[in-house]
Amino acid sequence: MFAIKLTLILLGLSVYLICTVVGFVVGIPALLESGGTAEIIAAFGGFITWLLISFGMAIHIIKTARPTAGAR
Repeated sequence: MFAIKLTLILLGLSVYLICTVVGFVVGIPALLESGGTAEIIAAFGGFITWLLISFGMAIHIIKTARPTAGAR
């Protein structure tokens, strides 16, 4: 069971890191080249989505590490 959880955690982490690197390495230069209104709105939406996923993962990790932190 531990091996399956570890594999899923590492898989999720690697997919998140790959998407982050691709977004910043490929997406930002493409946005700076074209810079149209639609591209800027799409980039803002993508950034907000990335930010929400990042915060959600951080909250999930904290709640998993300390499951009784919020309960009284």
